[in-house]
Amino acid sequence: MDPLKVAPPQEAKLHFLDYWRIIRIRKTVILAVFLLVVITATLVTFILPESYSSKARIKIDRDQTDISGLADRSTLAGYDPFFIQTEFELIQSELILGKVIADLDLNTEWGRKYASGERLRTPETIALLKQRIDLRTVRGTSLIEIVVYSEKPEEAARIANAIADAYKTHRQEQRAQLSRGGIKALEERFAEQEAKVKAAQERVDNLRKELNISDAMASGDGPSPLMTAETLRKIESLRIESQAEYVRQATRLDRLKNLGKELGPEGLAQAITTDAPDTLLTSLLDQLTMAEQRLIALEADYGPENTEVLKCKGLAEDLHKKIKSRVEGIMLGLDTRVLSLSNSLVNLQQEVGRATTNDVTQANLTRPYFEAKRALEELQRFRQVLDAKIAFEKIDVELPKTLMVEVVDRAMPGLRPVRPNKPLNIALGIIIGLVVGVGLAFFIEYLDTSVKTIDDVERALQCPVLGVIPQNVGLLVDEGTESPHAEAYRVLRTNLLFSRKDDKLNTIAIVSAGAGEGKSTTVFNLAAVFAQSGQRTIIVDSDLRRPTLHKMLRVTNAIGLTNYLLRQNTLEEVIQTTSLPTLDFLSSGKLPSSSLGILSSTQMKDLIGELKQRYDFVFFDSPPIMGVSDASILASEVDMTIQVIQYRRYPQPMNIRAKQLIEKVGGNLVGIVLNNINMSQDESYYYYSGYYHDYYYRSEEQEPVVKEGAESGGKDKLDIKQKY
Repeated sequence: MDPLKVAPPQEAKLHFLDYWRIIRIRKTVILAVFLLVVITATLVTFILPESYSSKARIKIDRDQTDISGLADRSTLAGYDPFFIQTEFELIQSELILGKVIADLDLNTEWGRKYASGERLRTPETIALLKQRIDLRTVRGTSLIEIVVYSEKPEEAARIANAIADAYKTHRQEQRAQLSRGGIKALEERFAEQEAKVKAAQERVDNLRKELNISDAMASGDGPSPLMTAETLRKIESLRIESQAEYVRQATRLDRLKNLGKELGPEGLAQAITTDAPDTLLTSLLDQLTMAEQRLIALEADYGPENTEVLKCKGLAEDLHKKIKSRVEGIMLGLDTRVLSLSNSLVNLQQEVGRATTNDVTQANLTRPYFEAKRALEELQRFRQVLDAKIAFEKIDVELPKTLMVEVVDRAMPGLRPVRPNKPLNIALGIIIGLVVGVGLAFFIEYLDTSVKTIDDVERALQCPVLGVIPQNVGLLVDEGTESPHAEAYRVLRTNLLFSRKDDKLNTIAIVSAGAGEGKSTTVFNLAAVFAQSGQRTIIVDSDLRRPTLHKMLRVTNAIGLTNYLLRQNTLEEVIQTTSLPTLDFLSSGKLPSSSLGILSSTQMKDLIGELKQRYDFVFFDSPPIMGVSDASILASEVDMTIQVIQYRRYPQPMNIRAKQLIEKVGGNLVGIVLNNINMSQDESYYYYSGYYHDYYYRSEEQEPVVKEGAESGGKDKLDIKQKY
């Protein structure tokens, strides 16, 4: 069983530590945005001019008297949830603020201040004044706070008091004017109504004489009908019920007759039991059903000539006759009932019609009188309402009134400026800076589609991660076997060995999607780890586009792989040794004009086969696989391929495409190496190499290691020479 087999992908769920990881990684962005917002908020706060505030408190009430009048307005009007808001708008209206501007002559004063001495127009002054006003309610009370801001504390207090006084004066004048005007209008309307009542009374008296209407007939609102209204309603109700019953029964009878024609007696019997259940008919149908079932069973058992079968047939025929007779009886009863209902309906209609005709005739004769009488009564009632209203209003005007607007607290000049609120602005700047910084960091992280975690690699590429390499890794040949970074490559070596399905697979190509992902350093250090464990290892610099391994080993690149493939030198002449006895090196050699033909040649395949025989492990460095065919050729010719992915460098689709290219040419991709991890920023990778790093440094503090280079007087320990 493959020990590094990738588990099936699971649904990604963010943990708190994932958020914390993003914050740590993007801390530079967060800190920059935070400082920018805080510094901007602080500068703006200190640049803004200071202003003072003064507050006047007024108590407002709806119009009402000290004692309950004849017309209790509070009860009649009801609760108004928009009263306070309406008064807010009234205080800020041109009606009130215009008075304040006129009383304080703000057009001239603010003209000298804001318009270079030119007098302002009232709308301009109102706009400036509204910007300085702040109206507030005191929760649970009918108090309103009028807060005015100004650069001068005395001016703020003066304007606040002027607004309160102007609003109070307006409410009092409005109330008095409305009361006086309302009573005068009511009196004029009452005089007009009195004249209308007199004219209507004369017309009623004249009609009574002309139509010879008695006192008994004139006592009601119309002529007395032959039938009482209650009796007529009962007869009409009976007629409506009879008509409905007649229609229902007639419809039912017609439907049953139609069904009888279509279905026959037995089908009609079934319909009757469904429409209006009949106990006898239902019983006969049940008996018929049982008899037919028994007949079927007996015929199946004894044949049609059996005595029991014949007896059962006779019983069924008898039941058929009874059912038919019962159905005919039910239909006859329905027919009789429909006829009876029809006669009853005709009688009721005739009786109602006679009474209605007589009443209509009498009503037509006396209608003018009763219409005139009703008009007179309506005019009299309206006159009474007007008379009572006038009396109520006169009494209410004379009742003592509570002040509808009362100035509770006069405005006083402020002792210290209230704007700008420096602590609040700076605190808001800090909060907004943090929120914007963190939000921007998460937005950048959302846009970043590069590889960030091992889960990203395994979820996207469906391939195991063989190793995790930290940042700032040097060359293990220079750092020695006890290098703090060596353990990461030893873990990679172990995972690679366990990933092999056959011990004969010993040629390995290291590829990457793009340039600069660290594949050359990875192949060099991984080969060094194999060599340090005593296995014969060789590194082949097959990156014919941009070779770098000879620079790491500080040797010449004048002779190497291309010389061998072009048959200019033998294998023994191009292979070089290193300071590690078990590690050899084959440089790229002089770069040909076209490397494609060389790497895909038979000579290259022979070279790979020869190196497989001579060495335990053969490592090939390659150019980026995206856009260059060399890496794809190598991946198809070697036993195993390892893909190097640099942490947070290239988008995931690019790495996925690189993997697809390897698989497309038949390469054996055994795993991924996640390179250049910043352990100080991303704590999620600590347990991959941090433990060994800490352990190494603790051991180094207790027992210092004297490097070979120091013992030899600083001589370079990389003594590169020809192997053969």
